[in-house]
Amino acid sequence: MKRTAFILRRTLQSVPVLLGLSGLIFIIARVAPGDPVAAALGPTASQEQIQEFRRELGLNEPIHVQYIDWITGVLQGNWGMSLQTYNNVFHDIAIRFAATLELVVVSLLFAIVFAIPLGMIAGTHKDRWPDHLSRVLAFFGVSMPRFWIAILFQVIFVAWLGILPLTGRLSSGVEAPPTITGLFLIDSLVTGQWATFVDAAKHILLPAVALGLSSLARIARYIRSDVVEELRKDYVLASQSYGLPRSLIEYKYILKNSFSSSLTIIGLDFGFLMGNAFLVEIVFVWPGMAKYGVNAILFSDTNAIIGITMVIGVIYVGTNLLVDLLYGYLDPRIVMEGD
Repeated sequence: MKRTAFILRRTLQSVPVLLGLSGLIFIIARVAPGDPVAAALGPTASQEQIQEFRRELGLNEPIHVQYIDWITGVLQGNWGMSLQTYNNVFHDIAIRFAATLELVVVSLLFAIVFAIPLGMIAGTHKDRWPDHLSRVLAFFGVSMPRFWIAILFQVIFVAWLGILPLTGRLSSGVEAPPTITGLFLIDSLVTGQWATFVDAAKHILLPAVALGLSSLARIARYIRSDVVEELRKDYVLASQSYGLPRSLIEYKYILKNSFSSSLTIIGLDFGFLMGNAFLVEIVFVWPGMAKYGVNAILFSDTNAIIGITMVIGVIYVGTNLLVDLLYGYLDPRIVMEGD
């Protein structure tokens, strides 16, 4: 019962955050310099045409009326018209979102899978060569720009070695799997299209690694720091005195306690990767939200800018909520303290 109340309370606390975020984004987009209507109609449009188009879009109304109309439309699936494509912004984002989501999920999974053993090895070998090596790798992963790493990967694995494809989600002539989730790796597995799965995996490997290296470095360093701290605690000495195997102590007890604080970084990184995937998407011509978002900024397409920003904002809030709930699962004291 207490856990249910904890989940409900945390969920309800996210609602005002989302409302405040939506209002802030909407106001900033509306008061930003530039006339999106004039930019959309072009330099040959007359003032009468511009004013008429503004009335059609409701931009002549007071900003609070515009916001109420917009939030009402969002709840109904109408996110406003894009001045680039003249489509519903929800439709434009929906057809591109799956590609970006797949790239981010694979990159984050790559980061977590390699960060856990790297952080554990560095923490259990403090101030020895594995720790120094992990520090160098972490510095490289955090400091190198993603677009530079992406280009470097293309030079090495495509131009020199010729073992991986250059751009896109699938090779030319390979049909996309039937749409179930929009994620090619999952859809091809579910439908048993193994050749498509292998081709999609080859295409996503380089952009996912290029995007996830910085997250890998951050998560590994956090785990390393927490492991060093946990090794000093009494329960570790007690477990060793009872004769428990070292691997059991490290990966069952120390890792669980060390991983709790890293959840925050993982949650923040998911939203961070969603918002910063555009550099990698552009280099690899990945058909996600990047090009659409960049063009929205160049065209002053406020509805598209608001839509993309809100999607990223909702992901940030949602991942933080999920992290809070996972904290409650890993440490029941958090659930008890809230009551």
